[in-house]
Amino acid sequence: MNVKPRLHKNDIVTVISGKDRGKSGKILKIFPKRGLAIVEKVNFIKRHSRPTQKMPQGGILEKEAPVNLSKLKLICNKCNEVTRVEYKPMGDQEKFVRICKKCKEMLD
Repeated sequence: MNVKPRLHKNDIVTVISGKDRGKSGKILKIFPKRGLAIVEKVNFIKRHSRPTQKMPQGGILEKEAPVNLSKLKLICNKCNEVTRVEYKPMGDQEKFVRICKKCKEMLD
């Protein structure tokens, strides 16, 4: 049985713990083997860069760092609430779809 991960790219999620608790954003990139995801406008870090030909000024850049998947919860786009994910088989096939636990609507 091949089940998809709970969170996917372009899902809207909210942070439930840590320094960015309460912030929400879209998942830009996901690393399922490491259990991390990069979320838009969450967990900013500062990186110092040397001057290069592309960026002759150099300086301090702010960018998003990965967040642990256990600190993220999905926001349902139908009921607009923080929810858990349920899996239901679709028809006779072995294909499963994600379903919102609160409003019972399909997420995929």
